[in-house]
Amino acid sequence: MITLTLKEQPSVPLEAEVLSPDAMAALANDAIRALPVYLGKKQCRVDDFFTVEGEASDELEIRGDARKVKWIGRGMTRGRITIVGNAGMHLGAYMSGGTIEVSGDASDWPGGEMSGGLIRIRGNSGGQAGAAYRGSRVGMKGGTILIEGTAGLEVGLRMKRGIIVVGGLVRDFAGLEMKGGTIVLLSGAELRTGAWMMRGTIVSLKPIPLLPSFTYASTYSPTFLRLYARYLETLGLSIPFEDRDGAYQRYTGDTAVPGKGEILVWKPMDSRIG
Repeated sequence: MITLTLKEQPSVPLEAEVLSPDAMAALANDAIRALPVYLGKKQCRVDDFFTVEGEASDELEIRGDARKVKWIGRGMTRGRITIVGNAGMHLGAYMSGGTIEVSGDASDWPGGEMSGGLIRIRGNSGGQAGAAYRGSRVGMKGGTILIEGTAGLEVGLRMKRGIIVVGGLVRDFAGLEMKGGTIVLLSGAELRTGAWMMRGTIVSLKPIPLLPSFTYASTYSPTFLRLYARYLETLGLSIPFEDRDGAYQRYTGDTAVPGKGEILVWKPMDSRIG
């Protein structure tokens, strides 16, 4: 394992896309320490900001409050990054494989336009998780993002495939312009969920305010959610799907586009009876 311990908080955001198994897996310790990072326009070395232990491994552990360290795991295809602390913007952007786990919070754009792999954030996330970058037509194209805390604006913006699960409350515009994939909201969301979505599925286990451009279709127990439930169970999460426990109210939209997406809102058996 390669262990990097942050010496002190950078004065401005530090661009460090070399903090990835793809960049370090074949390197000796001295070569890792010499990798370039950028503080503003100034090129620096990894060891200007981190103490480095270990070498030649596809397992990387970053220790410290890295909230100002950007692009960790950018484009990674393999291996594992464990962040003991917080992570900065663009965590795991464009990644196609491997695993990133953050014990604290993450800033904006985690998993931006990722196509594979797993990102797990134990704390809260900023906005635009799994989103498309400005000017890009497609966001997340595969993989899994798990956020155990809350999340900010525009989660899953223009996502096409993959799954995002958020444990805490999500802010406005979750699933904005969604083109496919699945977003699971364990604690619901604020306003404008699914605005201008074309396709895809948003699942909410709590009641959420719906736009008037979503139309009630039916109440049922989707078979495909059983598959998602089994997958999420392997990651330590659970979603209800048994008929005896309740059912999902299905709303289709966004008819303002017009779109063919769906929002499924869980209705427990007790509230259905009441």
